[in-house]
Amino acid sequence: MSAYVYILKCSDDSYYTGSTCDLDRRFYEHQEGLGQGAYTKSRRPVKLVFAEEFENIIDAATAEKQIKGWRRAKKEALIRGDFDLLIALATRYKLNR
Repeated sequence: MSAYVYILKCSDDSYYTGSTCDLDRRFYEHQEGLGQGAYTKSRRPVKLVFAEEFENIIDAATAEKQIKGWRRAKKEALIRGDFDLLIALATRYKLNR
């Protein structure tokens, strides 16, 4: 069964990253303030700005955890599909640590 990692842009200009097996249903839940998570409920409306399909929920959840650890600039490079910048930001961060 396929699954997705997704990024929402919230009304306060923050990003929320999640994973799901049903992207349409989960987006609807975020938009309506339903579900367990409270983060997006107070930051509606939300806009789906990125989604990637995976073969299973384990892979999607792994990607979610990785993306949640990224700085804003790296998330925005992913959203834009700017993979050269994404790599440069990852390399630059490692060099500065």
